[in-house]
Amino acid sequence: MREMDEGARAFSTFRVLNGDANVAERDQLFRNMAQLYSYVSDRCDDEQVAQYDEVLCQLAELVEVEARSHVAKLLAPLERAPGNVVVRLANDTIEVAAPLLEFSNVLSDDDLIEIITNRTEAHRVAIAGRAIVAARVGDAIVEHGGTSSVIRLVRNPNAELAQGTVERLVVRASHDAEIAADLRGRTYIDWKGLRGEIHAAGDKVLQSVAEIDAQLDPVTMGKVSSVVYTRMKNRAGFSSQEWRVAYNQVKALADRKQLDDRALMRFARFGYGHHTAAALTVLLQVAPEVFVKWLAMQDYVALTVALRALGVNPDLFQTMIASMPWRDMPTEADKANVRRRFEALSQDEAVGIFELWRAHAFRKRPEDRVAGVA
Repeated sequence: MREMDEGARAFSTFRVLNGDANVAERDQLFRNMAQLYSYVSDRCDDEQVAQYDEVLCQLAELVEVEARSHVAKLLAPLERAPGNVVVRLANDTIEVAAPLLEFSNVLSDDDLIEIITNRTEAHRVAIAGRAIVAARVGDAIVEHGGTSSVIRLVRNPNAELAQGTVERLVVRASHDAEIAADLRGRTYIDWKGLRGEIHAAGDKVLQSVAEIDAQLDPVTMGKVSSVVYTRMKNRAGFSSQEWRVAYNQVKALADRKQLDDRALMRFARFGYGHHTAAALTVLLQVAPEVFVKWLAMQDYVALTVALRALGVNPDLFQTMIASMPWRDMPTEADKANVRRRFEALSQDEAVGIFELWRAHAFRKRPEDRVAGVA
């Protein structure tokens, strides 16, 4: 009953979209719409999400900062939130954007990198504190960020730092005493694994740290030359948590009409296996549990037919096969055999086979549903 009441209030004053209302009415409609969506987000289909997205985007242009901030807080924790309005608010002033930048799983790494590049240091600080910071995102913060965002990134134990980012950090620390001071004494780093990669820049870091603390002992000084935490994730295997995040980010990308060949190429290029699989699920219009079953069963035949039907080129096909979250990672022999089969199959043949499967084998059964995927 409460949801129905909220819905009635939310939809009762759409005249505000035509400007026939005062600011207070617009603000209230915006808040009510977002509140209603937060109640029903897990039950909305794609068309309903698109409708909410369109109205919320229109209202976001008409309301005050306080209302936009309120709505951003409502949308930030949702696994499935309308893609356009989330990106719109994440690029807003920091008072509005902060909860989305720090907590929303709907924002993709590409979204975050664009914000890091084009928005303020406060935006970068919020992103640096996310529960997971991917290596590409961390690299963008180190490239574009000030001391505040870089320090927060280094202090974040869940930030992935690629080797190139490590080298950037060491160079920055050589002329930024505050960063160098914060790097000191990070005992959980794999010092031996990183020390050999850093030479001249590392010497400058040691000198900077020595100036900060003349009493620093030689052992600690040796560690500082590679004092960056790098968490290397094992990409092999399916993760239900990563799947949920990837699937909802892909759906948000589709909301913005940006799920295309370029998106597939980015996912494959950067090894975003769960995102690749989720994107193919949406593009092929198959139920998520069907695609997850293919991965669990190492069903290369199904993926070969599906991707050939989709018109993927052979090189992109091979890259996607190699990066997807299979139960076991394909061997070199597996990848070679799969590519041969892919090239031997015509697209017309693949389309015929795939449509036959769609008609007879993809019927959704409740017992097959993957927990947490909708």
